[in-house]
Amino acid sequence: MGVPKRKTSKMRLRTRKAAHRWRAAKVVSCLRCGARVLPHTACPSCGYYKGKR
Repeated sequence: MGVPKRKTSKMRLRTRKAAHRWRAAKVVSCLRCGARVLPHTACPSCGYYKGKR
């Protein structure tokens, strides 16, 4: 079983934890109706995706 040779430094630990922080979801507007929608998903109000139904 692998055992750490040295104690993990505070900076290395915090750098690793910073990668898991919460980020707000990116929101774009629908090309057809202008409603706010998540990218790569169909619009919930008009049902279009990339200008196609």
